[in-house]
Amino acid sequence: MSKALNELGAYIELKRGDCVLGWDVTHGELNVDVALPNISGLVEFLKTDQTCAFSTLVDITAVDYPERPKRFDVVYHLLSMYQNHRVRLRVAVREEDMVPSITEIFPSANWFEREVFDMFGILFSGHSDLRRILTDYGFRGHPLRKDFPTTGYTEVRYDEVQKRVVYEPVKLVQEYRQFDFMSPWEGADYILPGDEKEEGAK
Repeated sequence: MSKALNELGAYIELKRGDCVLGWDVTHGELNVDVALPNISGLVEFLKTDQTCAFSTLVDITAVDYPERPKRFDVVYHLLSMYQNHRVRLRVAVREEDMVPSITEIFPSANWFEREVFDMFGILFSGHSDLRRILTDYGFRGHPLRKDFPTTGYTEVRYDEVQKRVVYEPVKLVQEYRQFDFMSPWEGADYILPGDEKEEGAK
């Protein structure tokens, strides 16, 4: 399988060198880094080329790297049921970049791109209906960004007096705490408080 994926990676790079920045096979999966302006062209090639025949768009998601100038990786997963291959495409984008929509190639990208917009705030140019899909229309922020607070900005509850759902700013009833999840069951190489007594008893 690894040999077939290496051959496929070399074939894609040979045919579409204008799109491919690099590729590798890791953990039995082909990963291709793609130039942002050329993502739709490469996706169309992967779908229509008979050697590739990636007929199914499995998913579009993103990963947030706040410390990088190109903060996000937009990640596409494609499946070829004809060749029994999978490929992962990665596109590095800045916060202000617009990613070309692939809804014309794969109509199923519609909701995937809306989800990435909703969760990460990444914009897709050429999308006909780019709006939130998982959060409410008045929601502030993008929950899967790493700088989004774990408590969120607002809380939702049903108000018995007003007989409707109301939105209120988050109020913490106690000081926000950071928990230390050290566990002796996960191969810890440190001494937990109290364990030093066992050393003294030997």
